[in-house]
Amino acid sequence: MNIYQRKSRWKIYLAVVGITIIGLSMGYTQHIASKMAQRERDAMDIWVGAYEFLNNLPDNSDADVTFQSDIMAGNQHIPVIVTDGNGEIQLANNFGDNVSDAYIAKQLEKIKKSGHPPIKLDILGEVTFIYYKNSIILDRLRFFPIIQVFLIAAFISLGYLGFSNARRAEQNRVWVGMAKETAHQLGTPISAMIAWVEYLRTQDDMTPSHHEILGELEKDIVRLELIADRFSKIGSAPELKEANIFDELLKVKEYMEKRASRKVRFVFPDSRQEPVLIKINAHLFEWVVENLIRNALDAMEGEGEIKAEVSQEVHHVAIDITDSGKGIPTSMFRTVFQPGFTTKQRGWGLGLSLAKRIIENYHRGKIFVKRSDPGRGTTFTIKLPK
Repeated sequence: MNIYQRKSRWKIYLAVVGITIIGLSMGYTQHIASKMAQRERDAMDIWVGAYEFLNNLPDNSDADVTFQSDIMAGNQHIPVIVTDGNGEIQLANNFGDNVSDAYIAKQLEKIKKSGHPPIKLDILGEVTFIYYKNSIILDRLRFFPIIQVFLIAAFISLGYLGFSNARRAEQNRVWVGMAKETAHQLGTPISAMIAWVEYLRTQDDMTPSHHEILGELEKDIVRLELIADRFSKIGSAPELKEANIFDELLKVKEYMEKRASRKVRFVFPDSRQEPVLIKINAHLFEWVVENLIRNALDAMEGEGEIKAEVSQEVHHVAIDITDSGKGIPTSMFRTVFQPGFTTKQRGWGLGLSLAKRIIENYHRGKIFVKRSDPGRGTTFTIKLPK
């Protein structure tokens, strides 16, 4: 199991734990809300009993109503509306101070639609209805889990973004440091190799075959200088110059074709057609295309076709690199650009990650897997602004 499979599993585990915590929290909150709702219903039953007792007393009664009066006054939270049989409002409590009759009437309609069913009483031979709804505290408690979910999600999102940005910045520093150190380390042996080639050319016993070997050595030295130059540009803003995309693709094709199996066909656009000019850093752009072709050669295992196509869009130039290899599963379309991801026995899994950084960070473009069919091949697309 590679690092990205473990990472995906950890995301699943964390998601399950998070959902479980939220579910338990919501369940417990709903349990408390249910208990509170039951207590409010019980309190309303007591309040209704007190209201009925007080209003059914005859005018000349000298009964002690202190207890019932305290019950009536003790309801400071549950909104209550009392109406007569014709729907005329007789009493309204706990709807706020200085509220209008229209507001109370609107609240009554809301209670009729979604509140508790009214309690019907017989007060001195006349029908009376008592309507009530949940207290503000109970309603807020029912909405608390939703607020809690949003707050937890916001906290997790901000934390994730913060840690991701910090990790990405740290990775960028490591990338830049390694690249520049590699370029620096290559400089010394390259200089020494150049000096040795010049020294050998001055020897009297050099034969034509020796000079031919030195010529090949010089080509390799030039190649090493190009690699060192590429590494030295990582982490700094490279200079972008206008170039014909067909010429740049031809350079890469000629270099890679010599190093590929003869059973591999390279189908690239003709460089003699009308130029398509874009601003690129030629060394870095060629590096990206070389990485794509190397991956294609590995996927085809020495036999197949590599095709390059160029198309123009409104604001971009699109370059498609297609191979006839074994393809990439859809689930890995994004993962292939992650540092360290590789399906090969040997390799660091840095090629496509570098390609993505070069295209997106330095050329303000995009690189992605356009399509891939297992056993039939893959198409990578590079989009660069005109």
